[in-house]
Amino acid sequence: MHSERMRGNRFIPLQDQIPYCTMKLLDKKGRMSMELTYSPQGDYLLPNLTLSVAETTIGKYGMMRKTFLKTERKGIYAHLMLSEQLNQHLADIDRTAREQIDRTIQELLISRPAPDKASDPLAWTGHMNNLKQQAEELILTELIYH
Repeated sequence: MHSERMRGNRFIPLQDQIPYCTMKLLDKKGRMSMELTYSPQGDYLLPNLTLSVAETTIGKYGMMRKTFLKTERKGIYAHLMLSEQLNQHLADIDRTAREQIDRTIQELLISRPAPDKASDPLAWTGHMNNLKQQAEELILTELIYH
């Protein structure tokens, strides 16, 4: 962080702020597991936190998993977030869910063929939506909400 002070008609840069406080967190065996530094921001000390990996896009199923973890599995959510594995976990869940849904729909199409799309497009759409809903129900209980 770089602060500036105005003197006359020109800005004079102040020294970069040095972290005000350093906290070392120890694991159960007494080994250092994390070190946090804090810097003053007005009347508060805020931790100097940065993400080490770039943001990844998370789809529908990843967001559903995130909501479930946040509300029902708070310990797992906090662990994944603090260990910087949350985004990767959500991206993996989203990718796996999409792959399994596609595979399940193909299997259901073999046992329950769809009507001809050209002659009856509404029946085809309804049938495909029904198959997708069935596949999603299986995936949600097995993958997202466990």
